Amino acid sequence: MVVIRADLHLHSPMYFFLFHLSFLDICYSSVTVPKMLKNFVADEKTISLHGCIVQMSLILLMACTEVFMLSAMAYDRYAAICDPLHYVRTMNKQVRIRLVCSAWLVSVLYALINTVPVLHLLFCGTKKVNNFSCELPSLLEVSCTETFINKMSYLTSVIIFSLIPLSIILVSYICIISTILRICFAKGRGKAFSTCSSHLTVVVLYNGAALFRYLRPNSASLVVLDRLVSIQYSILTPMLNPFIYSLRNKEVKVALGNILGKM
Repeated sequence: MVVIRADLHLHSPMYFFLFHLSFLDICYSSVTVPKMLKNFVADEKTISLHGCIVQMSLILLMACTEVFMLSAMAYDRYAAICDPLHYVRTMNKQVRIRLVCSAWLVSVLYALINTVPVLHLLFCGTKKVNNFSCELPSLLEVSCTETFINKMSYLTSVIIFSLIPLSIILVSYICIISTILRICFAKGRGKAFSTCSSHLTVVVLYNGAALFRYLRPNSASLVVLDRLVSIQYSILTPMLNPFIYSLRNKEVKVALGNILGKM
């Protein structure tokens, strides 16, 4: 984020989205990691009910925002590769700000849809959440009241709120791949593929793990797998994003070297 802000050569639409994705990853990890680390060293691993619900709602907010941010980045790659002559005009500053703000606003709605019904549930006595953090499926499992409405609400919202961004990503990449295959020069084709490969890697890692966690049927035998998958999309993917996007990027390496040289 500092490198993108400090270097004028990185003030382009692609790095604008990378800046906000990096900020989002910091927020996402901050919701789960501090409490998780505290519980690793604590003798008594506890969290209050209100704290658990707040953590759950923030996880829903960050997860949904990340999906929509990745779809905005897919549209940015589509505009850059499929219509390069109008790229600057298509992805002007106002459009970029609207895309980022829309991602956050839609995600607030998604979080509210799934958090408000949870407030009406009862949790009798001390309950054990079978995960490292308070995610919605894990929280519903420990409720002592009927959760059918909650499960239908989150299942419907996951399908709707994931179908829109995934459709944008799919259509964008169909157009991108067909355009790349028409490029005559091997060098230009390789550069276009390398530009998109980083984004596609994150999309597969993040969305694959998240959809598995939220759409699979409940099963006690998959508790350990659920924990590993949760770590994948809430900790590992945000941690790997700087390596996947930035440290493999020649422009970012040059900018980072210039900043360190001045320091």
